[in-house]
Amino acid sequence: MNVKVYGTLVVASLVLLVGQWLVAAVPVLRKWTIPEPVAGGIVAALIVFGLHSGAHVDVVFDTSLQAPLMQAFFATIGLNANLANLKHGGPVLVRFLAVVVTLLVLQNVLGIALAMAFGVDPLFGLLGGSVSLAGGHGTGAAWGAVFTEHHGLQSATEAAIACATFGLIMGGILGGPVAQHLMKRIGAQDGDVAPGAATPDPYAFEEPKAEQPTTPGAFINTLTLIAISLALGDALSGLIAGTAFELPTFVCVLFVAVLLANGLALVGRPVAEHAVALIGNVSLALFLAMALMTLRLWDLASLALPVFTILAAQTLLMVVYAIFVTFRAMGANYDAVVLSAGHCGFGLGATPTAIANMQAVTARFGHSHLAFLVVPMVAAFFIDIANAITIKLFLMLPIFH
Repeated sequence: MNVKVYGTLVVASLVLLVGQWLVAAVPVLRKWTIPEPVAGGIVAALIVFGLHSGAHVDVVFDTSLQAPLMQAFFATIGLNANLANLKHGGPVLVRFLAVVVTLLVLQNVLGIALAMAFGVDPLFGLLGGSVSLAGGHGTGAAWGAVFTEHHGLQSATEAAIACATFGLIMGGILGGPVAQHLMKRIGAQDGDVAPGAATPDPYAFEEPKAEQPTTPGAFINTLTLIAISLALGDALSGLIAGTAFELPTFVCVLFVAVLLANGLALVGRPVAEHAVALIGNVSLALFLAMALMTLRLWDLASLALPVFTILAAQTLLMVVYAIFVTFRAMGANYDAVVLSAGHCGFGLGATPTAIANMQAVTARFGHSHLAFLVVPMVAAFFIDIANAITIKLFLMLPIFH
């Protein structure tokens, strides 16, 4: 069954509405702060899985809008990035980056150790480590092809995609419960504004449900900046493809958007923050809905026991690390709670999942401008560079030769 682009957009919209209803109707989802796109998306993925396994009907969605939506979201992150504020939060960014890079190393150490314990190729340990978890579907597929072509590892790409799928699901599920647990440590009661939370700002990017007053002119101007960011980012990505500086397209889009926004601010033409927040939150919600409803859950069922065990261990590592390392290293305060929820999102899944996790937490307990300043830059830019370096260093180990 092929669902065309408009039908896919309809289903994605329905997924978001179902997610809103589920979170409102099911107390446990609210208690554990599960993002609405995650709740609705997983239900849709389960329905598709049921049709595949029970009725032998494969639902194939047209995902041509998925990449533009993701890149538009990253463009709004870049347009919202004020370099002066980023400089102010520089020490926190450096500390958070150190925490994130340490986890990359631990994920690969754990994956390789368990792979060797099971007697399988240690490359599967890397696939079940930072390659597919912190790297996501794109990085996983790219390195899977490298492992097959240069190391002779069969079915590496398929394993990488399955691992990334697992990570995307768990990254969206774990952020809320981890935040809920950490909130008790800082003395917040259920329903209270967290101690140390920023003064509520109804127009901030981190409040996806706030009404965003804007004008058609401001909306069109912002849409123009996003389109320019996508076009130049795509051109830049093509220019550096195949070089030592190669980066995913969305990182290039983010970089261009940062330059545009800060360049306009220097000449006294700042971006329309309300329009940026509106477009960014809509793009994020639709992208996550499409990403989750198109997951091939049956690929997870095909994972061999060693790889599935590695992923289960990685999930436990993420929870323990977020609670005992990320939270404490980032100050053991409310900002640290939101940062930890975000870390679960991109440490196992992807940057959009991290943002959705943080939005769910801040919508319930209060804003954390510091977290929304630091996480997008680390998760969408620095981590890809750090992960590429980490993977290449691990591949230099004697066990891979």
